[in-house]
Amino acid sequence: MKPMSEAHFAILRRHMVEVIGIQVDLASEELGKAALDERVLAAMRKVPRHRFVPSFLAPLAYQDTPLPIGFDKTISQPFIVALMTDLLDPEPHESILEVGTGLGYQAAVLAELSGRVWSVEIVEELAGQAEANLRQLGCSDVAIRIGDGSRGWREHAPYDRALLTAAAERLPPAILDQIKPGGRIVLPLGPDEAMSILAGAPGVELSDVPTPLKVAGGDTSLVGRIRRDATAPNGLSMFVVGDNLRKGAALNAVQIAEALAGVS
Repeated sequence: MKPMSEAHFAILRRHMVEVIGIQVDLASEELGKAALDERVLAAMRKVPRHRFVPSFLAPLAYQDTPLPIGFDKTISQPFIVALMTDLLDPEPHESILEVGTGLGYQAAVLAELSGRVWSVEIVEELAGQAEANLRQLGCSDVAIRIGDGSRGWREHAPYDRALLTAAAERLPPAILDQIKPGGRIVLPLGPDEAMSILAGAPGVELSDVPTPLKVAGGDTSLVGRIRRDATAPNGLSMFVVGDNLRKGAALNAVQIAEALAGVS
């Protein structure tokens, strides 16, 4: 069988974004929106995810699932990349701090939407490959530093927004100190419990009452939680979303196809 071409990958990439749209639509009541920002979806349609995974996994790059990239790390599920990017809501003039470069996929998506991305990766080999991946795509708006991401990248602070790709027990204080007042931080918080979003969006009504969150398909085993907390410092407000989303709980393309076939 001949190898897949760029045209094949482009078709799969468009389908990936369509699947993300189905997931968001099915969970629209819980997410509070019927669709993600079109700018985010356009970036997802443009950035070639298959260029950011090991070559032998390229044919699987557009399935809605995390994939291993070595060193016990993964590239995040496309739905989660899209959701967290939408929550971050980067603007073209803004500087973004990313913690956890991996092989550079999330950074490439952010670079399509922001002014500059400063990314920190602790694994030297991954950082080197990420730089090569981004360079091959002509992505010059991302700078990568090898180091402990929990310390941020103070030399280029303050940042407008920050995105942490890996779960932490708590928000690193150094990260909080490097974000502008009223800025926004998106991160998974806790080993398995929650994904927290620190957001400085004005006019948001806050409540500490947990609200059920269901993901695509409505399976009760996939239910997470949303909590809003107004106690975050520095003009930030905290949202906590069930970590089941990060674990690939949303239906992938094959499952959606099977579900649709079952009701047709």
